[in-house]
Amino acid sequence: MVNRIDWTGTQPARASEKGIWGWMLFDWAAQPFFTVVTTFIFGPYFVSRLTADPVSAQTTWSNMATISSVIIAILSPVLGSIADQSGARKPWIAFFAVIKITSLFGLWFAAPGSPVIYPMIFMILASIAAEFSIVFNDSMMPRLVSKDEVGKLSNTAWGLGYLGGMIVLIAVVVLLAGNLESGKTILGLEPLFGLDPHQGEDARITGPISALWYLIFILPMFFFTPDISKGLPFRAAVRTGLAELKSTLGELKQRRGIVRFLIARMIYQDGVNGLLILGGAFAAGMFGWATIEIGIYGIILNVVAIFGCIIAGRVDRRIGSKSTIVISLVMLMLATIGIVSTGPGYTLFRWLELPTADSGGLFGTAAEKAYILYGLLIGLAFGPVQASSRSYLARSVSLNEAGRYFGIYALSGRATSFLATLFFSAITYMTGSSRLGMATLVLFLAGGLILLIRTPYPADRA
Repeated sequence: MVNRIDWTGTQPARASEKGIWGWMLFDWAAQPFFTVVTTFIFGPYFVSRLTADPVSAQTTWSNMATISSVIIAILSPVLGSIADQSGARKPWIAFFAVIKITSLFGLWFAAPGSPVIYPMIFMILASIAAEFSIVFNDSMMPRLVSKDEVGKLSNTAWGLGYLGGMIVLIAVVVLLAGNLESGKTILGLEPLFGLDPHQGEDARITGPISALWYLIFILPMFFFTPDISKGLPFRAAVRTGLAELKSTLGELKQRRGIVRFLIARMIYQDGVNGLLILGGAFAAGMFGWATIEIGIYGIILNVVAIFGCIIAGRVDRRIGSKSTIVISLVMLMLATIGIVSTGPGYTLFRWLELPTADSGGLFGTAAEKAYILYGLLIGLAFGPVQASSRSYLARSVSLNEAGRYFGIYALSGRATSFLATLFFSAITYMTGSSRLGMATLVLFLAGGLILLIRTPYPADRA
């Protein structure tokens, strides 16, 4: 039987351990889509092997992210406000789960040489459904534990998500991804299910795998995590929700701390999203990495990310969400500068010359090894910067307004995120250099950091 809690603005009793673990398993269920599809396996495949023009494919992939971001930015606060009035979050999550799972199965048909429009549409639908589900799941968090514990809960769930993503990524790299020359996996075995790497089947299978993983592991959240009692009927919830959203947007004039935080987060999240969406594809284009190389790189980052979230959960509880975000942003800026300053035979803008000889095997050149070192900084920071942003807001709003504020929070993460990918596309198109396109991400990270430093914590504090 599904547990429910009263729809009130006061802090309820702490949820049961099953309920808390069910909520955290949502991140475990959702992360493989971002890990193996968006970032490390299907995304690089889309860019480097689906078509014969990697630069044009990078622009198309970036445009896909831009379209998704615009739709998410427009509708997230609307849906969050409606959810506040309709009460229960789980029906919304179930609705978008159907869209996400169906779209991910569609990626299997993205064979080399096939029209890119279909996988692009499937990725847009899956991305939108994934983000809308996150809005409703995040808005459940403040009702599960006290405000003192939300930082630890958020970071733990985020780390659990990276663990789930890493497990799926390892399975793909070790058991499914075949070398383009030998056709064998990294263990020297035939890929499971007879997958043909020349047809991109080792990358295309990540869509159905992520769909099944998501379907199985969101079930504990539905069974055990407490939901809000049902509120208004749907039509009344839409009318009242839109009115509440209008009122909330007007109310923000008096809640300047929250506005400042949302704007800061909007800017730096653009840079974070850019790193997540474009980082794997950028590495594949620079070094010619195939599925195995980019997959192992992703495994390294996810292992580091798990430890980063564990550490950040404790740091967040001791020094607060704001300080945790600041530290993470500085690390991401240094990593991004390192990545764009690295090329064959050099790093740090040729200040440090590197040997060009290839020692053979994985990551055989010195430049590739340097790239991985910078990637470790990203792995340590990009989980905590997002998890602690989530807990920052949870500490700054009341329970009965969580839905619409987490909807606006999703808006702040997506409203201008098309600018990061748009800047990348425009600069890459004009210069023919994806390196210069990636360099624009530093501007977003730095701009958000500067504004965040002057933001009160919690954000509703005078």
